[in-house]
Amino acid sequence: MPIYEFVCESCGAPFEELTRSHTAIAEVRCPHCGSDRLRRKISTFSSRVAGNTHSSSTATSCSVGGT
Repeated sequence: MPIYEFVCESCGAPFEELTRSHTAIAEVRCPHCGSDRLRRKISTFSSRVAGNTHSSSTATSCSVGGT
């Protein structure tokens, strides 16, 4: 389930909401004032790769001519 970040346009409160689906966003209300006048914020994310940060491949490279 995705977590969306919002800012209430009525009271200015920022908050996060865990929703079951993208369509459930229409049902979200501000937990501070109850308003449905919300603006969705652009959320950031990060990913982490366990182990070595260098990647290597044992595959051979393709020739420039395609043969």
